[in-house]
Amino acid sequence: MIWDFRGPAATKTAEHHEIHLKEYIVIEKIPLNITGFEIINDLHAIAYMVVTDENMIAVRDTLKPHRATLYEE
Repeated sequence: MIWDFRGPAATKTAEHHEIHLKEYIVIEKIPLNITGFEIINDLHAIAYMVVTDENMIAVRDTLKPHRATLYEE
């Protein structure tokens, strides 16, 4: 699951959003604990969370990510 943030505060917002994703994982007892944020450029950053197929629909409907992609190690 991926959340896009744009503008001059994008990096700080993505970094802060990751904190909330980690809190959600603990509260909802999500089996995976893989989150992060990445700076795409000066005006675009993302926060992300990896979920299993079993949790995908519930997380998607609750947290409303902007987009998603298949995670491959």
